[in-house]
Amino acid sequence: MSLGRAVATVGGFTLLSRVVGFVRDIVLSAVLGSGAVADAFFVAFKLPNFFRRLFAEGAFSAAFVPLFSRELQEKGQAEALAFARQAHAALLLVLVPFSILLMIGMPWVLAALAPGLRDEASFGMAVTFGRIAFPYLLFISLASLYGGVLNSIDRFAHVAATPILLNLALIAAVLGLTPLLPNSGYAASIGVAIAGLLQWAWLAVACAREGVHIALVRPRWTARVARLVKLATPVAIGGGVQQISTMLDVVWASLLPVGSISALYYADRIAQLPLGVVGIAIGTALLPLLARQLRAGEAASAMANQNRAIEFGLVLSLPAAVALVLLADPIIRVLFQRGQFTADDTVRTAGALAAFAIGLPAFVLVKALTPGFFAREDTRTPLYIAVVAIVVNVILNVVFLYGTPLAQVGIALATSLSGWLNAAMLGGVLYRRRHWVADARLLSRGGRMAVATAGMAGVLWAAHVYLAPALSRASLLGVLVLAGVCALGLAVYGGLGAALGIVRLGELKAMVRRPPGLKSADPGEQS
Repeated sequence: MSLGRAVATVGGFTLLSRVVGFVRDIVLSAVLGSGAVADAFFVAFKLPNFFRRLFAEGAFSAAFVPLFSRELQEKGQAEALAFARQAHAALLLVLVPFSILLMIGMPWVLAALAPGLRDEASFGMAVTFGRIAFPYLLFISLASLYGGVLNSIDRFAHVAATPILLNLALIAAVLGLTPLLPNSGYAASIGVAIAGLLQWAWLAVACAREGVHIALVRPRWTARVARLVKLATPVAIGGGVQQISTMLDVVWASLLPVGSISALYYADRIAQLPLGVVGIAIGTALLPLLARQLRAGEAASAMANQNRAIEFGLVLSLPAAVALVLLADPIIRVLFQRGQFTADDTVRTAGALAAFAIGLPAFVLVKALTPGFFAREDTRTPLYIAVVAIVVNVILNVVFLYGTPLAQVGIALATSLSGWLNAAMLGGVLYRRRHWVADARLLSRGGRMAVATAGMAGVLWAAHVYLAPALSRASLLGVLVLAGVCALGLAVYGGLGAALGIVRLGELKAMVRRPPGLKSADPGEQS
């Protein structure tokens, strides 16, 4: 499968997931609001998400996918699946006792995570919510292994569709269980746990249908498992450092007035839409492709795909970032300001959204550049770079929180600035090693993207000013006007992009067309 086709598949399903996620966040904001119950739930939800990104989307995936791809190419599907089953057993051996210990020690963990939750009732709710939701980690980590297997044989659709189940489970739980429970936080926590089970079952069935069933075997220490651990450990440390930085955002926010944690959550959810559609799609599709090409000695093709991934990421993330900065207030007001979500919550959340949006292109670049290391089985260099970026992030948080009145906006801005540092250092190291050199096409189109983005920004600013009364209403009219403004911005950027030659129709068709002669890892794949 071509890089463009894979990115389109993952990005399309991710976009659908994010749309459903918007509905989920509208439901959560209306039912949970931005008060004590919401803060308690979001703190509790951060904990399994922290380890999910560490175990599932971080260390494990970065180490497992290149190794599985190597086994698949050099030794065939049977040996690759034997390795996957060994990894599955090792993952269970670690996660089951770890999950039990964390659930027992939840009060102490949350005391360190959110020292600002001094109110006994809020802290008690956070502990209970955390224990209810934490089994999500076990299921989603197993789902990550199944997803790595499917991605390695060019089956991206089932994996990309998996997050939709989380959103649907949360919506159903909050709407269906809240009237039966003490408050909506209990319902949301139950929804998280159920979502993990559904996501694991969904991918287990998908693997079985593709003939890559991951049977349960007895854990054994083999050379392949040792190699997996050796590669995963630096990523785990680096991912841990990055996630500690994310968790520190909760620590900082817990020291601010009530509602700050929730404001950061809702702002981050909006900013994650383009990141998920573009950045995660690129990273998911690029890693197995680069691993195969480098293993086959096709270094030039690998570098070309790296450049196209960066180009594709920037062509979407640059205008998205500018649009989110300009429209942060109407987006939050129209989508969330109803029920328990007040006008003050809108102001807090919109400021954080604009700050997060500044770093959006950087976050996408990190997703596009990191596979250049992982595909070469170099997991240490991104670790060292991550440590530097996180140290800078912590310093900036201290400066912004105690030296400025930025409050939660400062927390988001520190995240964005450290993201740019991370991307710059990753690109610099790849360039110095000659593993990535920006080609003429990327350099030329990068400048034209900036021009098209500037033109779109001018139109969006004028539309925002002219339509300010309608965009200030959290109503159906406001939703329709906001959708119209977004469509106008997209049309202007697309028109300028076509005029400047940023993306041509023929290239779009070529991106999603299977390269001639390229065969799937599984001969049963249908076009």
